[in-house]
Amino acid sequence: MKMTFRWFGKASDPIPLQYVRQIPGMTGIMGVLDQYAAGEVWPEEEIKNLVDEVHGAGLECEVIESVNVHEDIKLGLPSRDEYIANYCTTLENLGKYGIKVVIYNFMPVFDWLRTELYHQNEDGSTCMYYNHADVEGMTPLEIVQRTARDSGGFTLPGWEPERLGKLAEVLDLYKGMTPEKLRANYKYFLEGIIPTCEKAGIRMAVHPDDPAWDMFGIPRICNTRDDLDAIVRMVDSDSNALCICSGSLGSKPSNDVPAIFREFGERGKIAAAHVRNVKYLEGEKHFQESAHLSAAGSLDMEAIMEAIHDTCPDVYVRPDHGRMIWGETGRPGYPLYDRALGAVYLNGLYEAISKIKERG
Repeated sequence: MKMTFRWFGKASDPIPLQYVRQIPGMTGIMGVLDQYAAGEVWPEEEIKNLVDEVHGAGLECEVIESVNVHEDIKLGLPSRDEYIANYCTTLENLGKYGIKVVIYNFMPVFDWLRTELYHQNEDGSTCMYYNHADVEGMTPLEIVQRTARDSGGFTLPGWEPERLGKLAEVLDLYKGMTPEKLRANYKYFLEGIIPTCEKAGIRMAVHPDDPAWDMFGIPRICNTRDDLDAIVRMVDSDSNALCICSGSLGSKPSNDVPAIFREFGERGKIAAAHVRNVKYLEGEKHFQESAHLSAAGSLDMEAIMEAIHDTCPDVYVRPDHGRMIWGETGRPGYPLYDRALGAVYLNGLYEAISKIKERG
């Protein structure tokens, strides 16, 4: 297992790489160039600069997150071929600099969604929080405006301003979209990029829907075990793989997250993993992000780490989101302190599982 840390680059991430390297057991980062909009080609020079900077700090850079899929691809518009070609060029450029995994998602319009970015906890920490009852009382524009207002001035992964600035137009295009049509558009995208991935030595790792249900009447097709199975069957290739996110899948209590890890790990389809905990609250579709400790939330983190240990021990893992603790401020979900605690906790679980199994 390679423990990694999501890092947004020195221009927009307040956490220095030096601090990331000091986290015990940390091997590398999951990087991103968030200055490029969905559909734009990531230039070789910028990719090289990122990789060189990370290597200079004594860390690996083998995973890239959020090469975002343009909305025209998800909608199946005639312009999608141009954007797929651009995506392939980006993949070719990434492969030249040692990138082995690209994490992406196929969520229409909204990407991840929370109703509070800094929810106050009893202990004084803050966390990201979701209450579907609040969403039902808001329009799509209102939730976008609130999220942008509460972001603290930080860019938010998956929330591209140029796309959301045309929200009404985009929502209108999705009228009549069905899960079947969205899956057909997804398959078309995969068929367009997977040959390039195979040549470049890159595995595509799709991230589940977050949260794990439809939003504002628009279908989502990557939030259950059966959804994941359908995706890996769309194109039969080692390059068509998954990023299993315990928090995203775990937002739906009916998902058996450890079992999902174990099944797709045994099938060799997990290229990356985001491991975090969530706590279910009273009412349907109501949860908050908690500390990683099993007792702090509703997921069995030991069972998740055991599934990783047993079925995909070479996978890239990151502690994913964290709370704001000890007076830290920063990008919602991406603090230093709580993610560092999460990484050490997950590494501790993994070490204990390994030693127990070695002793028989």
